[in-house]
Amino acid sequence: MREYPHIDPTSARILRVLDYVYANTDGDLSLDRLADVAALSRFHFHRVFRAITGETVAQAVRRVRMNRAATMLVQSEDAIAAIATSCGYPNGDSFARAFQGQFGLTPAAFRARGAMQVARTTLTERTTHMTYPVEIRDLPTHRLATVDHVGPYPEIPKAFDTISALMTARGLWPHGQGMVGIYFDDPATVPAAKLRSKACVIVDEACEIAPPMSEYILPAGEHAVLTYTGPYSGLPTAYDQIYGQWLPESGRELHDLPCWERSLNSPMDTAPENLITEICVPLKPA
Repeated sequence: MREYPHIDPTSARILRVLDYVYANTDGDLSLDRLADVAALSRFHFHRVFRAITGETVAQAVRRVRMNRAATMLVQSEDAIAAIATSCGYPNGDSFARAFQGQFGLTPAAFRARGAMQVARTTLTERTTHMTYPVEIRDLPTHRLATVDHVGPYPEIPKAFDTISALMTARGLWPHGQGMVGIYFDDPATVPAAKLRSKACVIVDEACEIAPPMSEYILPAGEHAVLTYTGPYSGLPTAYDQIYGQWLPESGRELHDLPCWERSLNSPMDTAPENLITEICVPLKPA
């Protein structure tokens, strides 16, 4: 596989993934397989890929496969079914739907027209200005009391309401040390109904954690911490900055642990533009 010695390691990993996709349009191009090619944690790969390329992994795979199909339709006499298989679509109907969705024509009509129409990919241009401050902090182990949430991330306040009520009813707030949200999936790549997250309270060792709460441990270690000020709707832009701009420039490696957020104030008594959120991304030791 081609190496890229003259660019930052993070961007080089993504370029190697793109090379692999182009070379294996008929193979396994799942998120897990491409994370292995990138040698990046599955917790972070999809976020890094999207922040650098401007596409989700699924969008990039589909575009490359469709481009390969378009080229073969115009430049070869291979049967459409064979082209579909070589582009990762063993089912002809699913191939036809995907192709028409990409180009607005059925594969047969595209071949009959005989004109090339291939989209090209370029890396997203990164600005040199960091909108939000990022610093590396050595954080301690955090013991968490958690309530699971599966569904759209904007609906996680229900889980926070649940854990807050449980902490109050059980007299556990004297053990509490702050609120944390853990977000395991990228909403750009996982259907909203299947997004996994946890609403959490940092607690001391004396806190009794009983169902429906569960215990979760955030390991100690270095984290890249971005401090975002503004409404929660702007958090995706902050994630793009830390993964697509700070990480490539830092030379640091991501740990195989999920990122998490810590809210430093509450929307209950703070205007949206003044909300402060820390995004904490675990790093491997330098």
